[in-house]
Amino acid sequence: MLTLIDSRRGFSRRSFLQVGSLALGGLALPQLLAAKAAGAANAKVLRDKAVVFLFMHGGPSQIETFDPKMSAPAEIRSVTGEVQTKLPGVTFGGTFPQLAERADRLAIVRSFTFGGRSDHDLRPIAGRESLDANLGTCYSRVVGAIRPGTGMPTNVVLFPRSVDPTAGPNNNVVWGRFDSTGPFGAAYAPLIPGTVSSGGSLQQDMQLTLPLDRLDGRRQLLASLDGVKRQLQVPEFDDYRRQAFETIIGGVGKAFDLSQEDQRVIDRYDTSRLCNPESVRLGPDGKQKGFYPRYVDHGKTLGKELLLARRLVEAGCGFITVTTNFAWDHHADGNNPAMKEGMNFSGAVFDHAVSVFLDDLRERGLEDKVLLVATGEMGRTPKLQSDGGRNHWPHSAPLLLAGGGLPMGQVIGQSTRDAGQPATEPVTVENLHATMLHTLLDIGQLRLQTQFQEVIRIATAAEPITGLTL
Repeated sequence: MLTLIDSRRGFSRRSFLQVGSLALGGLALPQLLAAKAAGAANAKVLRDKAVVFLFMHGGPSQIETFDPKMSAPAEIRSVTGEVQTKLPGVTFGGTFPQLAERADRLAIVRSFTFGGRSDHDLRPIAGRESLDANLGTCYSRVVGAIRPGTGMPTNVVLFPRSVDPTAGPNNNVVWGRFDSTGPFGAAYAPLIPGTVSSGGSLQQDMQLTLPLDRLDGRRQLLASLDGVKRQLQVPEFDDYRRQAFETIIGGVGKAFDLSQEDQRVIDRYDTSRLCNPESVRLGPDGKQKGFYPRYVDHGKTLGKELLLARRLVEAGCGFITVTTNFAWDHHADGNNPAMKEGMNFSGAVFDHAVSVFLDDLRERGLEDKVLLVATGEMGRTPKLQSDGGRNHWPHSAPLLLAGGGLPMGQVIGQSTRDAGQPATEPVTVENLHATMLHTLLDIGQLRLQTQFQEVIRIATAAEPITGLTL
């Protein structure tokens, strides 16, 4: 919090240390501003782009999403049917009619594969291919943890609690964490709004709290702030603490506050009506089955998370990870729903939220600036289980990209007749990472910066996805 003390007692350095005590990733804001300086000098490698990585937590089916295989036998083809897209001869799963209407603005990869491992890990965003660091951390290592001039964090992870405090606890996975930093250090950890241990008090800390008995009018408030600013010019306050103060009173916290948004826009993004908590199915004992609250979180929050992501992009954030607490694990195993039921929860919400997000970006002139990437940690078995679910399957998985100034309106690669393997050149996690980093950074310029060898290693481990370069 920012505390303005009585002028009769003066303004002490000890008091000012409290001003810059925003807990971002366990570090005070002045420390992060210091980390910013290392990246600010390398602005020439930075493209005017941002990535929003939508993690389809749980492992979505490649068949019920973007490769329905309706000519295959009944035990293989999409249980939700198919819908024709704007692209001739291309269909999506039946719960994606809005995205089908926008297929000319999408790139769908049907030859995406994870190889032989089918764990609930974070390989597309924070796994071994990125040195066990969130890919946004790699980006922040180059450009700085805080955006110069605005104080906006450059790397943010959004869970349901970022937009709804009633949502369930933030859910990582069995293997990995969304806020992992690998070899890059805590200074470049993503900010996670709504989580006290990782900067969750940001929204509150970036608001001014003033004793009303001392400051009871706008004129007095401004005069007091001006007085504090003048006192910051003394040599004992270094540049980083001065920037910390300017960041707080500059209103960065407003970007994280959805109440600042037009209510009509909030209503447009709202997905809660597509997943009514009152319709949650009950088990034989009359209690909620364990998996359903997670799906309700998905329904209540995905649209608002994407709205918050758009606001953060506008405020200068360059890499935003969005996830919704494990809503794609359609096993039909007693802890998760069958494929058809699960897609009616997850697919319809995803279809609406992503479509609104893409339209909003276009209307605001951000379509070519923001690259949206959507995938999970694996795909699903080509053959349905007897109970209507699909099990873990690493050999083929769905991948959607949109925007970023990249060529859209295409399907890249093909899968085998049962959607179980790539039938054309496989697209790997390394290819996906290269695509994102080449979109965000001038890799040729980056190669000249010897201090970024780890990032260069990740960006050049493979070529960007064929057909998806600037």
